[in-house]
Amino acid sequence: MATKKKAASKKTASKKTASKKTVKAKVKRKPNAAFMKPMTPSASLGAVIGAGPMPRTEVTKKIWAYIKKNKLQDAKNRRNINADDKLKDVFGGKKQVSMFEMTKLVSKHLR
Repeated sequence: MATKKKAASKKTASKKTASKKTVKAKVKRKPNAAFMKPMTPSASLGAVIGAGPMPRTEVTKKIWAYIKKNKLQDAKNRRNINADDKLKDVFGGKKQVSMFEMTKLVSKHLR
């Protein structure tokens, strides 16, 4: 009797995992069109990432590449970014901003 219960529980367990796998296979993410729309950066932001129009996702990638290249992340609290002369213009004159505040400030420089 115990072997029948074990066999039955194995079948239901395999059905549950199989149904989860099929759900994941069916769902495919599409990029949001608003993020992929080319935006033109302001002159001060263009000095950091380049002047040509690019999607918001690329803007964020290029800013992070600039921050890492120039080692502008704070050593103690890595969520903070220390601004150099170019980034100070983008950050509204602030010497240090958090990474979450950075995206808000950068969005003001995109059209």
